[in-house]
Amino acid sequence: MRYILSLITIIIFSNTVVSQDNNHPLLAKDIQAQKKWVDSLYNGMSLKEKVGQLFMVRAFSNQSQDHVNAIAKLINENHIGGLIFSTGGPVRQAKLNNLYQAISKTPLLIGMDAEWGLSMRLDSTYAFPWNMTLGAVRDNALIERTGYHIGEHCKRIGVHFNFAPVVDINTNPKNPIIGNRSFGEDRNNVTEKALAFMKGMQDAGVLANAKHFPGHGDTESDSHKTLPTIRFDEKRIDSVELYPYRKLIEKGLSSVMVAHLNVPSLEPRNGFPSSLSEHIVTDILKDSLGFKGLIFTDALEMKGVSNYSVPGEIDLAAFKAGNDVLLISEDVPKAIEKIIEAYNKKEISEERLAHSVKKILMAKYKVGLQYYIPIGTATLYEDLNRIEDDLLYEELLENAITVVRNKSEVLPLRNLQTKKIAYVQFGDDDGTTFYNELKKYSKVHRIEAEKLDEMITKLQNYNTVIIGLHRSNKHAWEKFEFTDKELVWLYEIARTNTVILDVFTRPYALIDLKTVENIDGIVMSYQNSEIAQQKSAQAIFGAIPVKAKLPVSTGDYFKVNDGITYNSLNSLSYGLPERVGMSSELLKRVDSIANYAVDNEMTPGIQLLIARRGKVIYNKNFGHHTYSKEQAVKFDDVYDVASLTKILATLPLIMELEEKGAVTLDTKLSKMLPEYTSSNKKNVTIKQMLSHYARLKPWIPFYAATLDSVTKKPDLKYYRKEASSKFNIKVAENLYLRQDYPDSIQKIIKDSDLLSSLRYRYSDMPYYILKKYIEKYYNKGLDELVQDHFYQSLGANYTTYNPSVKFSDLNIIPTEVDDYYRYQEVHGYVHDMGAAMQNGVGGHAGIFSNANDVAKIMQMYLQKGYYGGKRYINTETLDKFNTCYYCNDDNRRGIGFDKPQLGEEGPTCGCLSMTSFGHSGFTGTYAWADPEEEIVYIFLANRTYPKAGKNLLLRENIRTNIQEAIYEAIID
Repeated sequence: MRYILSLITIIIFSNTVVSQDNNHPLLAKDIQAQKKWVDSLYNGMSLKEKVGQLFMVRAFSNQSQDHVNAIAKLINENHIGGLIFSTGGPVRQAKLNNLYQAISKTPLLIGMDAEWGLSMRLDSTYAFPWNMTLGAVRDNALIERTGYHIGEHCKRIGVHFNFAPVVDINTNPKNPIIGNRSFGEDRNNVTEKALAFMKGMQDAGVLANAKHFPGHGDTESDSHKTLPTIRFDEKRIDSVELYPYRKLIEKGLSSVMVAHLNVPSLEPRNGFPSSLSEHIVTDILKDSLGFKGLIFTDALEMKGVSNYSVPGEIDLAAFKAGNDVLLISEDVPKAIEKIIEAYNKKEISEERLAHSVKKILMAKYKVGLQYYIPIGTATLYEDLNRIEDDLLYEELLENAITVVRNKSEVLPLRNLQTKKIAYVQFGDDDGTTFYNELKKYSKVHRIEAEKLDEMITKLQNYNTVIIGLHRSNKHAWEKFEFTDKELVWLYEIARTNTVILDVFTRPYALIDLKTVENIDGIVMSYQNSEIAQQKSAQAIFGAIPVKAKLPVSTGDYFKVNDGITYNSLNSLSYGLPERVGMSSELLKRVDSIANYAVDNEMTPGIQLLIARRGKVIYNKNFGHHTYSKEQAVKFDDVYDVASLTKILATLPLIMELEEKGAVTLDTKLSKMLPEYTSSNKKNVTIKQMLSHYARLKPWIPFYAATLDSVTKKPDLKYYRKEASSKFNIKVAENLYLRQDYPDSIQKIIKDSDLLSSLRYRYSDMPYYILKKYIEKYYNKGLDELVQDHFYQSLGANYTTYNPSVKFSDLNIIPTEVDDYYRYQEVHGYVHDMGAAMQNGVGGHAGIFSNANDVAKIMQMYLQKGYYGGKRYINTETLDKFNTCYYCNDDNRRGIGFDKPQLGEEGPTCGCLSMTSFGHSGFTGTYAWADPEEEIVYIFLANRTYPKAGKNLLLRENIRTNIQEAIYEAIID
């Protein structure tokens, strides 16, 4: 009978709680077990232990043993209910958490301020974007994921309550304490973001806390220092400030923090803090809004409330007002004494005390403290700094970048061939990451000057100026305004230049602008983190779409929800491997292979790039320029790409001519160049030549005939040490070839014998011939043509013939110490002798580039001739040239492009699609694109230095082993 009565009581309790509390936010799934645990603990407590549960004390993990002892004393002697951890480090906090939990009779409820992640308080932990940045994001699923990730971090370190999200509607730009902590000024946007954040965090098992009730968004003072006043009437507060609370409470909000505010329309006592107001806490929050979760005071040590009364009295007043948890009391023992005294005087009823204490115990059960397990520290740092967090941060910033002005559609930057771009840095923080990212897309110069007139003079050489305002990203309260000097410089620079202003701080900085008339583009990037700088540069060049809206109004020109959107131009963007279905961990094998090649002196250095689905996800440099190891390989160093020239220069120009109708794949040499009419090559077609199926000699050592027969050094008949009108082809430093010798090369090719049998034989000869034809057709040099038609508009500003004209030798990788022709280090000049004898401009060799630029051209091919908002080559043309026409004759080649092997051995790992294409080069270079997996792989090296003899890269399959590792890293 007793069992039946107990069961009936539990059922009645369960049904009553569920029906009356409308799915009480602190109820666990196992309601009966929760009630039993809560009642058992409560009934076993002394009055002092019960009162102690009301207190959450601040603890640090970066202070002395005296502090640790003081916290331990509060736990042992005053039976406090919880701790709010403040500054320190994750491992230290975890260890202290374990210590404090071990000595506490009742498990401690642990809280933290982790609004943008644990880094708000702890070093060595993750910082997600400020709420203001998140307020610009349109996709609330990303905000939910952010809440979930932060929840996972909190849970991992033993935190049960995160005092987030901030739901203050920041309608006052001068708010000194909220600002970046708010999702913005639009109540609907703030509410939607807060709901998403709360859901994510609570789904992760960490309880949310909406703050600062009834709304701290329109103050000009800091409640840490004084008592701010909210002057809105009750109707306005109800419709705006309380709106997010109402919606979050409906969806299961766990707790609310009550701020220390003077709100005359809600509390008639002048200067009376809202945290101590029974009308605000009980009548409005609990009764009117129907909130059943935990109610926390804001820190009771804050001047906004501590100026009101003496320690202990404040705590008592806060409890009487209806608060459940008294946060950071100035004097816990005194406060407990005051509350017990009030209890004994019947000022506080048993029912009132049980109401709060049991809610606290319910929360403890809900977060799993009935089965408390100490925090493990072995992988704590790794667990709090995951690749998943980097991926989310990257995606958040991509979705937050906001364009608020776009005069004449200056953004995204196109027609790069017409742009001369300068970057000018404003602000007190670093913009180097932004500048380096800009340089991935076009030639950009950083301009600095001490005086304005000097700056204006320097900028006369540019037609586009990108100004970055970089303010510290250290925390959410940093200064954000323009200085008076910066404003003057901005207006003057904009008066004479096309200006794009990019603001890497909170959007309120734009309030300082008295005019925007001459500012053509304005980008709001919100933060100055490295990822924000990278993503903003990518957005400026159209590599990523822009879709965000301003979360706040910023002065006279820009209002909340303003934002200009545009689509991607299909340029390469940059990001993490997992964004495109690849594994960062598995790609470490690529590092290992590249390091193995360098360590075993197969090549002094390597530039290595991998892109997938239009995103560069691996771009690393290995080794040095030479084995002397004096200069490490850098992003902007250029390599002699050797035979990659064939597909980077000659081939795209031939594709263009084919589209023009000037030639077809079946056009014969005799039609292209009349001198071939009587040649044994007169019937050779473009298709045959570029498929290496035309019986042409693989290679002719043209230079050998110009060497002295005895000394084997350059013959004076052909060379001079100084330039003249007759000797003006510079093949190396202080070595000039006779100006008519290229004609001799063409004649040697024309008159050369054909191979005895028709079979696949790789040959450079077609590209000598096609160079002559292309230059004759346009009456312009191949070097100029490829710049005008492709490189300049692609932003391939590191790609060129004769690099010494454009770059310092410090940025040019040497290729060989030549002891057979030029008898010097080949540095800044093309390695290939035949190309050198054509003034460095060969159809088959001569191009220098970096991995990033080569990737742009290969990506253009992969995208069927489209890149950066421009169509270079038609889809049909690419398909035509990327076709193997002689596969049945055991010839794998496409038209100009190399293709995967038909058998077991060949140019690839044998693990990629037959639609893939690419090429390799004598100096160790390799470029390959796979349409099916959307992968571009670039490998640049100078394996020929100091001697070209043994090709260890090829012998040990370094390039194809890396290719195989790339494909093994695909995870989707």
